[in-house]
Amino acid sequence: MAKKPEAAEPARSLEWMKLTAAEIQAEAAADALVIVPVASMEQHGPHLATGVDMVLGGNVALETARRMAAAGQRVIVTPVCWAGLAEHHMAFGGTVTLDHATFQAVLRGVVGSVSRHGFRRVFLMNGHGGNAEAIGTAATDLAVEFGIRVGGATYWHMVPEVIAPLLERQPTLMHACEAETSMMMHLSPGSVRPERIAEAHGPASSRVPGQPPGLLMRRSFREITQSGVVGDARLASAEKGVKLLDAIAARCAELLANPELWQAR
Repeated sequence: MAKKPEAAEPARSLEWMKLTAAEIQAEAAADALVIVPVASMEQHGPHLATGVDMVLGGNVALETARRMAAAGQRVIVTPVCWAGLAEHHMAFGGTVTLDHATFQAVLRGVVGSVSRHGFRRVFLMNGHGGNAEAIGTAATDLAVEFGIRVGGATYWHMVPEVIAPLLERQPTLMHACEAETSMMMHLSPGSVRPERIAEAHGPASSRVPGQPPGLLMRRSFREITQSGVVGDARLASAEKGVKLLDAIAARCAELLANPELWQAR
């Protein structure tokens, strides 16, 4: 009687929440990188649901991890930290915001837990522009407090060179824009209201004329854009979303695989 072929072992999950405690400890022992996606719950214009930053940030983190794992890197991804600093969106409704101290405390709790389990490398992958400066502060403070390597960045700030060539009316990812709408059409089409896309356009920047990139001043989006959009979603497409996600994740994976980032000197 012919012997049945052995079933192939299922691929190891890269998602923290799908691993057992023992499997997570094995990743710590193997010096895996932990990617923590950080997002926000907020308005995204008339045409997108409020969970955009969670969907995009979580998927960019996971796709980045998949590419790193395919190249032989050890990496796992926590669930998305879904609440962030979104005071500037509150006037439109549909938004949840934390204050700075609470936001930093949440990140401290997550990274502190990861550190206590033996992980030595953590990357805070931010998917919400309002969190950008606070992510940098957290990465510095938590590295010192826990004695581990902690990096942090907003994903589109990491890889602008792969985003710009894929867009037609804007140079980078903005807010509820050509880029975000395209990726949502690909990843979560049920979160898109196609009949409202004609309204989904706004100014080309959240800065007032004459305000340079280095001058930080958050103002309510109600003062900036009638639609809640910065950028132009009217040229968005699912096909463009596929290309954007692939390009962003591939480049992020290359950057995070750099051993110079994580080695102590």
